[in-house]
Amino acid sequence: MGQALPGDDRDAFVGAIRQLTEAGHPGADLCAPFVGAVGVTGAAISTLGAPFGSQTVCASSPVAARVDEIQIDLGEGPCWEALRTRRPVLQADLRGHSDERWPAASVALRQLDLGSLYAFPLFVGRLGVGSVDLYADVPRELSEEDVKDVTVLATIAARQVLRRTLDELGTVDEGVPGGPYSRRELHQASGMVAAQLGVGVDDALVVLRGHAFASDRSVLEVAGDVVRRRLVFET
Repeated sequence: MGQALPGDDRDAFVGAIRQLTEAGHPGADLCAPFVGAVGVTGAAISTLGAPFGSQTVCASSPVAARVDEIQIDLGEGPCWEALRTRRPVLQADLRGHSDERWPAASVALRQLDLGSLYAFPLFVGRLGVGSVDLYADVPRELSEEDVKDVTVLATIAARQVLRRTLDELGTVDEGVPGGPYSRRELHQASGMVAAQLGVGVDDALVVLRGHAFASDRSVLEVAGDVVRRRLVFET
């Protein structure tokens, strides 16, 4: 099962609980407590789907942000599965395992050369908020205690994410949060592509995702080109 953490005397887990409980202000780091508690390499937290939209809330590293971005862009992956099933999704050996449930995401994620990837759902009561992704550079199984610990931390983080998201939605234009992981340009680009092709916004988003996948770029990069009129879609 999971490997023991150096000097693991539960202090890291207790400290993570304290950090998340006290992380009420907007700039508080919600990802670092997860990394420290179970000794993984990185973490990312996101809201997913309705009612708050799909948006990265925090990421501990550029790789963690990319893990999140791939799944949000493609609309599939462990984070979506965790939220749908309300259960953790544990990929202990990502290099040696390709999951047919999310074929496109599996290909993209394996290109990051991660060892392991785990996703835990974020819920407040019955309300699905999003997911927390954890990854390790080397293949590794989480122990039963690790899974229980992360589940506890995810429960606390879900309340903080919900509070933060509601605060941001009440203060930003068009209900789309800003910040380093903002997908505001994606919303703008979807509207522009919808007008260019005479289709609905949802179909326009599919077009953007398809173009990004075909050109091996992120959806946000493609959206930026559309907004700056470097890329125009025509019927």
